[in-house]
Amino acid sequence: MFKLKEHQTTVKTEVLAGITTFLTMAYVIIVNPIILSDAGVPFDQVFMATIISTVIGTLWMALFANYPIAIAPGMGLNAYFAYAVVGASDGAIDYMIAFSAVFIAGIIFVILSLTPFREKLIEAIPENLKHAITAGIGLFIAFIGLRMAGIIVYSEDSNIVKLGNLAEPNTLLTLFGLLVTLILMVRNIHGAIFFGMIITAVAAFFTGHLKFEENIMKMPHLPEGIMTWNPALAIQDIINYGLWGVVLSFLLVTMFDTTGTMIGVAKQAGLIKDNKMPRVRQALLADSVATTAGAMFGTSPTSAYIESSAGVAAGGRTGLTTVTVAILFIIASFFSPFVSALSGVAAITAPVLIIVGSLMIGAVKQIEWDSIDEAFPAFLVILTMPLTSSIATGIALGFISYPVLKIVKGEWRSVHPLLYIFAVLFIYQLIFLPH
Repeated sequence: MFKLKEHQTTVKTEVLAGITTFLTMAYVIIVNPIILSDAGVPFDQVFMATIISTVIGTLWMALFANYPIAIAPGMGLNAYFAYAVVGASDGAIDYMIAFSAVFIAGIIFVILSLTPFREKLIEAIPENLKHAITAGIGLFIAFIGLRMAGIIVYSEDSNIVKLGNLAEPNTLLTLFGLLVTLILMVRNIHGAIFFGMIITAVAAFFTGHLKFEENIMKMPHLPEGIMTWNPALAIQDIINYGLWGVVLSFLLVTMFDTTGTMIGVAKQAGLIKDNKMPRVRQALLADSVATTAGAMFGTSPTSAYIESSAGVAAGGRTGLTTVTVAILFIIASFFSPFVSALSGVAAITAPVLIIVGSLMIGAVKQIEWDSIDEAFPAFLVILTMPLTSSIATGIALGFISYPVLKIVKGEWRSVHPLLYIFAVLFIYQLIFLPH
């Protein structure tokens, strides 16, 4: 079913890769409810909605697309939901109304994914921008890892970052985990990334960083049941509260977050052939279906997770990796205190993000740096993803600058018409809509 021999992998490798991906993204189970609870959504509701949408999207990706790419509620989109949509309304818009916007964005997303549109979009993205997206995501996740570990911290004197206190216990533990994992990789130990995480977790336990509650199990439940299910009522909410701009923002950011992540991870895994992704429509349906389901149960839009690259780096090449991820999320629904303890120790996952980032940045060598009209848009993508903490913003600036430079050069016919359309949409979004 998963064609393991064709992808030159094994069951053991895929399962280890799935465990690695799960451990690097398990924080979403805790962080997402914390953020959405600021908008008034009950913690337990979001906890279960997060798991349900993750399992639906990830299993879809595994069974229909056979890709090692996990789907879960997107970080950033949840903050936009909680603070820019609900919080900034001063009580005029509650979370139930905001979920209507997510629900309709999800339905539109499903419709677009059923058409050749998103598939054509991936083919329309120039090769140099695809390489830049991979490299930009690499820098972004490495930057996240460095910040999680306290190796890099925000400077109080300016809006830039600086070197943190390397003597901090959590930072020292991260550096230990990074060193152990690198040694295992240099020695070509199979599953080095996963075993590096295990060794770091053991060290964290014995040094007091990792602590477990006496009761590590808790029965999952949805205190408010289904949040939204009727498209007609949801559209009425959107019209009454003028939320079409919110729907467009959810749609654009989710579409390009996921598209960019899929391209980056798929290229890292060697799954893109002749500038095309096999079974791309099935893959693209995964996040749109999960976004719609997530809104029904009570979470913000989903996206392909950049942490999937950790599983790919551990050897994951097929949907068996993501089946493993989905199963672990189902199990996690009964062990929220245990998962919370693991995901709360940055030193366990930060080294993985830093190492994977170093692997993905290698895509820059394939960019045509000698052609400024190809190189500068790629440079903007790579630079702005980590600096703005947004994959979609990096893609937006690349999509805007690429056709502009091609027009100036007199090569406007070489640009796919979809790039012109999205350049205009991105200009509008960056100027007039929250992002």
